[in-house]
Amino acid sequence: MALQYSVAVNNARLDQVEAIIGTSPKLRIFSGSAPANCAAADTGTLLAELSLPSDWMAAAASSSKALAGSWTGTASAGSSTAPTHFRITNTAGSAVGMQGSAGVGSGDLQVNGSITNGQTVTVTSFNLTSPT
Repeated sequence: MALQYSVAVNNARLDQVEAIIGTSPKLRIFSGSAPANCAAADTGTLLAELSLPSDWMAAAASSSKALAGSWTGTASAGSSTAPTHFRITNTAGSAVGMQGSAGVGSGDLQVNGSITNGQTVTVTSFNLTSPT
């Protein structure tokens, strides 16, 4: 039998993600290949860096956690460029707490369209789900 957790334990685990990364983190959206892990240096082209709200994730429920507030910012690079990955760092931008795939209509984090320098970038979907 595989290890299993109750919904209460899953919710507590998910809520710790936000607690450990901290309030008002930075979201960096990139094109190109993703780094091998969170400890590796950034790779690809930084398309946008967004300052997330102080309370950036909703409370976990039913083993899932969704974005909270508005995740919007201005692109600093790109010419109708599709994002490929993202990284969420602490407020100072000095420690990566998580990374994953990004895209338009697909990926762990989804944005409102391909990215062009100067345009408004809005995250339209981001959820964390804990295995049961």
